[in-house]
Amino acid sequence: MKKPTREAQRRRRRSSALATTLKWTVILAVAAVIVYGLSQFSGVPWDEDDIRVVDFSSLSPRAKRTALRRANSARCICGCGMNMAQCVATDSMCPIREKNIDAIRTIVREVSGI
Repeated sequence: MKKPTREAQRRRRRSSALATTLKWTVILAVAAVIVYGLSQFSGVPWDEDDIRVVDFSSLSPRAKRTALRRANSARCICGCGMNMAQCVATDSMCPIREKNIDAIRTIVREVSGI
């Protein structure tokens, strides 16, 4: 078997280093995208900025998260298929919008002790 030349050995090392660098770059990019995604989404599609008619300022971060999750999981009962938070945030013509606002305010009062 023929021994590789020094030039061939250098190319192989350079290729290996490039592959390692590329692999770590991809891994770091994926991690950065995941961290960014998690920082942008609190786990609720409709947050306090979307539901401005309800005051969440008195809640701790944990209680606010709980209230928003409950408002986003409860369904609007008018038959539109939206959740309560979505209805309040987007549908000013919903016939029971005021009831949904009151229901979200009740949720805020219930979780205020958390």
